[in-house]
Amino acid sequence: MTNKSAKTYLPKASEIKRRWYEIDASKFPLGRLASRVAPLLRGKHRVDFTPHMDMGDFVVVKNAKLVKFTGGKLAQKKYHRYSGYPGGLKTATLKEVMEKKPQKVIEDAVSRMLDPNRMRSKLMARLKVVLDDKHSFKIDKTIEK
Repeated sequence: MTNKSAKTYLPKASEIKRRWYEIDASKFPLGRLASRVAPLLRGKHRVDFTPHMDMGDFVVVKNAKLVKFTGGKLAQKKYHRYSGYPGGLKTATLKEVMEKKPQKVIEDAVSRMLDPNRMRSKLMARLKVVLDDKHSFKIDKTIEK
């Protein structure tokens, strides 16, 4: 027999209030940073989290070029791109990518921690990666270590 008094609360889209979080990338290794950002984008930290709804918040990651890496990742970790044509495989080390586009490294790490579904591109649109300390976003809360 089921309990008919148990209700599931589903928030309406107009009830979802999005907050702005700020995280300093210079205080975390890349994986730890990404594992803190991904749940914030998804909204898993909220009391009224519902898996099929987009309830996440905005996240600003500052100091992207100062993110930490452990071990020998700068020399050993490789990023691959493939154009689809014969001989179209391009490979770059983490050090090379960090010199050209440090924000790409953080965006890739966070993106790969999110579910590969139609919501991922919407969630990634709320991630803002800033190279330095200064930005013009209005922050509600700062995430410390």
